[in-house]
Amino acid sequence: MLSRDRISLTRRWVVKIGSAMLTRDGQGLDREAFASWVEQMAAWVSSGHELVLVSSGAVAEGMCRLGWTRRPRTLHRLQAAAAVGQMGLVRAWETCFAKRGLHTAQILLTHDDLTDRTRYLNARGTLRALLDLGVVPVVNENDTVANDELRFGDNDTLAALVANLIEADLLVLLTDQQGLLDADPRVDPDARLIVQARVNEARLDKVAGDTAGGLGRGGMFTKLRAARLAARSGAATVIAHGREPGVLTHIAAGESVGTLLTPAQEADAARKQWLAGHLKLAGHLTLDEGAVKALKQGGRSLLAVGIKRVSGRFSRGEVVACHDEQGRELARGLVNYGADEIDRVKGLPSRAIAEVLGYVDEEEIIHRDNLVLV
Repeated sequence: MLSRDRISLTRRWVVKIGSAMLTRDGQGLDREAFASWVEQMAAWVSSGHELVLVSSGAVAEGMCRLGWTRRPRTLHRLQAAAAVGQMGLVRAWETCFAKRGLHTAQILLTHDDLTDRTRYLNARGTLRALLDLGVVPVVNENDTVANDELRFGDNDTLAALVANLIEADLLVLLTDQQGLLDADPRVDPDARLIVQARVNEARLDKVAGDTAGGLGRGGMFTKLRAARLAARSGAATVIAHGREPGVLTHIAAGESVGTLLTPAQEADAARKQWLAGHLKLAGHLTLDEGAVKALKQGGRSLLAVGIKRVSGRFSRGEVVACHDEQGRELARGLVNYGADEIDRVKGLPSRAIAEVLGYVDEEEIIHRDNLVLV
């Protein structure tokens, strides 16, 4: 279980900042606050860690630019506000990070991007490549095209699904509250902050509530739900007040800030369960002795050169089992190529993939981040 004093050892964070934090009471983006958060995030990245930022605020910024005082109810006007506001939102983040020598990249996602197998892997690969390059991805829901059926519903949920996507160690939700309280402070003046809890504790449902502010779509209930989604792949969650000075720095230092919600299982077990249950088993790969040894040592991707046989008819993005030559299953993972493609390149070095197939999607048949030992 992740404890406060071990947060500094985590490798990859997803940080989500809500609309109420990003705007000055609906009066446009608070660029001073942006600068403060970026200073803290840049320090984390510069110290060798990885970070994905999930940013709300496009609709709120668009409303400000258009002179609207109430959040639109119709989908098309919401989409229009998001399209206008996205320009200022991305520019604000880019400007702040550039001052600290960091590149940013805009990633707009819809629900389909994380449910379709191929698009899931494409999004996963793009984010992984950006993190490898030291770039800070800025993620938002693609509000300008998503319809009601394809919406995530709130950026808390989106942030949790991104945490699943990149197998983050920690999800940080910055909001306008201290964290999760043990009672409604509007009713009970003695309500106290829940400093730490297991994410599946039943008592949390009773105190989370279901209200949201006027600018955003989320509330403490959605944050608890997001924490539970993130826990499926082993991520812990911190819910904290975004306006507390140095909040991200304090979290990174292991200080008692906000509410820490930990997964019900250890990270490796949670990730194994999440990946194993993510999609139905679609096929099997038989590996040679060298590949078996590499996978058992941990931290290694599966390359074509270590594959001896391919069984089943599967496509890119489906889950396959990896066996040794005696038929013992040792791992499962999401494949970057279909069965016919893998059959053509099995036993060959990665550099031969382009020559045989005429293209290269990935050098690995299964990347280590999409593979779990069983």
